[in-house]
Order: sequence, then structure tokens, then C-alpha cells
Amino acid sequence: MEPVEIIEDGLLLRPWRAEDADAVHRACQDPDIQRWTTVPRPYLPEHASEYVTTISATAWAEGTGALFAVCDAGTGELLASFGLVSVDRARESAEVGYWTAPWARGRGVAVRATRALARWAFDALKLRRLTWQAEIGNHASRLVALRAGFRIEGELRLADPSPGGRPEGWIGSLLPGEVAAAGDPVPYGPDTLQARRAAVFGRPQPVLFATAGDTELRLRALEERDLAAVTRTCQDEQTIRWTTVPHPYRPEHAEGFLRDLVRPAWARGTAVTFAVADPDDRYVASIDLRLLPNDPLVADVGYMTAPHARGRGYLPAALAAVCAWGFTTLGLARIEWRANVGNTASRRAAEKAGFAVEGTLRGGVQHRGERQDAWIGGLLPGDLA
Repeated sequence: MEPVEIIEDGLLLRPWRAEDADAVHRACQDPDIQRWTTVPRPYLPEHASEYVTTISATAWAEGTGALFAVCDAGTGELLASFGLVSVDRARESAEVGYWTAPWARGRGVAVRATRALARWAFDALKLRRLTWQAEIGNHASRLVALRAGFRIEGELRLADPSPGGRPEGWIGSLLPGEVAAAGDPVPYGPDTLQARRAAVFGRPQPVLFATAGDTELRLRALEERDLAAVTRTCQDEQTIRWTTVPHPYRPEHAEGFLRDLVRPAWARGTAVTFAVADPDDRYVASIDLRLLPNDPLVADVGYMTAPHARGRGYLPAALAAVCAWGFTTLGLARIEWRANVGNTASRRAAEKAGFAVEGTLRGGVQHRGERQDAWIGGLLPGDLA
């Protein structure tokens, strides 16, 4: 392919030059670029120099990629790196890859550059499909893809996971005719639910605080050091009676819960598990807040308390804090609670946190091989004190 320049919507997309190496090196010191891309770590000046000269020129010459420096069309300042990789002429397909320099974020650069690149790929190269991939958890990249028109179609196991990252990725595609015109409104703007949640789940889980009597509780991410306490809690006869934890419960169940459920759910942005810790940072309870797939404004809660911490008011205080966070930060409109009929301890905690018990679902839950009746309750933003 012959290198070209693209000017669109205030941006200049041009081939890389040797003099760009310093700016590339500076940008790639950014923790987010190092976390979510496959750039070398540590990123040295020689890596930047090789990228803007040898790697870029070779991709153009061999037709395997089209790598662009994205610059401000007026000032020439380097803003981002965008390009087509894995160009497959047999299928007329290519993958889009990008990063935005930390000093250029929040200005819509990534969406404008993606649209410009896609339009050129379809119009000039006559490609029939563009694909996008990102490690699950990279919500910033996912939001850019959505805003540019990509349809996120599923997940796949990554061939080359980043060190310390998740082994699964999201994948999406864009076809000709699906690219918005330059200057058209951008979907999923900064005030939308999707953008708010991308900002939340794209970062480490926050720490919340709650007060039960004179005791201040910390609500934080569940960690490996909590798993022995989780195992003991799940071996308690009341936990076994009222929940669906495996029975008998072994340490490997707790390890799998953290590894295969808790951490992937946060990365996907579908749920969050808070460990409730006492003033000595010891596990006393856990609370799950799960977004319902059929209604993004509704979530449900589940919880359990360690036997030694029951009856101290910890759970209602922590539950109210988690629900307040769900309303204010995730933009929820309703949070639901369910418990087997007869689980008065769970019902009492929910009611103290502000939930209104709304009725009984006959055969509402599957519990250890049979359907059982369940209480259902709801909490709205105005129900919290």
C-alpha cells in the first residue's frame, strides 16, 4: 500500500516520521497504554524509534497494515496512534488498533480518528469489514468502538494476552454504510449511562464506607486473604440452608468464586462484589450487586454474613451503602432483593436497609434441586435515608 494522509474533522492522519519518536516514547509511559495494549514494558526510546520507522514502513510496504500518527490538523501536535493491522486482502478485512496520548484524552480524538480511518478503509481500500478487539475490562476502548459504530458481538480467548491481564477479549465489527459522517452526533456521550459505567468499571473497584453503631466498616474488593473466612462462612449451616453455595464447601470453591465469577464480572461491568471489613480489615460479610441483563436500570442484591459478625447491624449498614453507590454511581433506578420464604434474617436486613417487601413469588427460586417460594422486595432511590 502507498502511504497516504487523511484530513477530517480537525485531525490529520499521516504516516509516522522519525521525529515522532520522542512524543511516542512519552505517551507510552502512560499506565493505561501499558496496561491495555501490547507495547513493550518498559517502553524504551529505541522501541519508539523502531515503531515510527521500521515497523510502520514495513507494514505499509508489505500491505499488512496502515499505521497513522494522529495529529491536530492546525498545530501538528501528536494526539494518538491509529491504524489498520492484520490486513487480509483475501477477505477484504482488517483490524483497527489505537491508543490516545494522555494529554489528548477527553477531546473526542479517538472517535473522530476511528471514523476517519474506517471511512478511508471502506472507500479507498474497498475493505468489506473492520474488526475491533480489546481485553475484557478495557471499557474506554469499548466505548470508543461503540461510539464509532462498531457492533460488539461477543467474547473470544485472546491469542496474546497482555502480561497480568485477562485472557478473554471483546470483539466487534463494522461494515460499510455503518460509519457516521464527520461531525454527526456521537452516540453514548459523556452523560449517558454507558459512558458513566465505562468510567466506573474501567478502573479499580472503589472503597465505600458504612457505619454500624460505633463501628466503621470498609467495603472493598474481595481479595485472596478473605477466602479462608469466606470458606468458613459458606460451611456454616445457616449459609448452607438459605443460599445455593456448593455443599460441602471447600477452599477451592472460594478460589474459583473469586477467580471465575467476582473478577470477571467487574471486568465485564455486569456485577460487583464488596467484601465488608471490620476496623481491623477482617472479612465480616459480602454483598453482590448484579445488573440485570434485560434491564440496565435494575440490579439485584445477594449477601451473606460471617457467623461471628451476625446480629451487630453490619449487614444493613453495608447494604444501604452499596445500594446508595448503585443509585448515584451506576445510575440504577431500582434494586431488587429475593430470599427464600422463611429466611427472616435476610428479610430483616433488607427491611432495615430500606427495602419494601412487595410479595411472594410462588416457586420463585431454584434451591438445591427443587423450586421454592421466595419473598421479593424493591428499593428505589428515594427509599434511602
